[in-house]
Amino acid sequence: MSILVNGDTKVIVQGITGRDGSFHARSMLAYGTKVVGGVTPGKGGQSLDSMPVFDGVDEAARATGADASIIFVPARFASAAIREAADSPIRLIVCITEGVPLVEMAQNYRYIKERGKVLIGPNCPGLISPGKCKIGIMPGQIHAPGGVGVISRSGTLTYEIVYNLTKAGLGQSTCIGIGGDPITGLSFVEVLEMFEKDPDTDSVVLIGEIGGEAEEEAADYIKRSFSKKVVAFIAGRTAPPEKKMGHAGAIISGSRGTPDSKIKAFGGAGVPVVDRPDQVPTALRG
Repeated sequence: MSILVNGDTKVIVQGITGRDGSFHARSMLAYGTKVVGGVTPGKGGQSLDSMPVFDGVDEAARATGADASIIFVPARFASAAIREAADSPIRLIVCITEGVPLVEMAQNYRYIKERGKVLIGPNCPGLISPGKCKIGIMPGQIHAPGGVGVISRSGTLTYEIVYNLTKAGLGQSTCIGIGGDPITGLSFVEVLEMFEKDPDTDSVVLIGEIGGEAEEEAADYIKRSFSKKVVAFIAGRTAPPEKKMGHAGAIISGSRGTPDSKIKAFGGAGVPVVDRPDQVPTALRG
């Protein structure tokens, strides 16, 4: 089993005729994802290989039966793309775009919630349920089906840890990159709640970063309500004090958001925090 997506999920690509959209649409299709079409305003009626192109999301969703969308558009168009998807029959929206203004994301977050839709991202690699469905930019070949759920704020660290899991014979149920911005659609806690209910997820790897309070909130939830084993890794632990970090969400406020505060919070919840990505498989089995 998996969360959010499965082998029957039908996907449309917003921005399918662009450089990134076309490349990853083909990559997802080659993986086995049911990419049923795409959207580029003004190019309706065209096609990319076997994938029809529509002028709008609502038209595309109704014509193809799609229930998920992935967004590959420049930052200045991303909020409009998110809202257009939210106003359509689409239930799951994945936004890969980086650089969406914070004030716009605050508004988009409320817009999505009011309509009962699910947003992953922005500034994220997407999600994958190995062997079933890939909606995003992650390298599918490093994943394998299994019982480990993965939640991450970092794209490249997700790939490194998944590679080590697969190499150690630990397959994954679903891997989700929630995004590294201060405001994202799904939170650690919301994804943990889904994994708690998934009978085929037996453990979880949580990949966090310095900045923000998402990890502390996740630790509090795990302590109160999560029954499965969790192992954590926190990126940025060796960053010099006052060093400006690249990720938009890597902002430390007071005593919250620091590596020490996150490690302490996870320790209080009984969650081991490993020092290196290659230590995750051993910690899961320990």
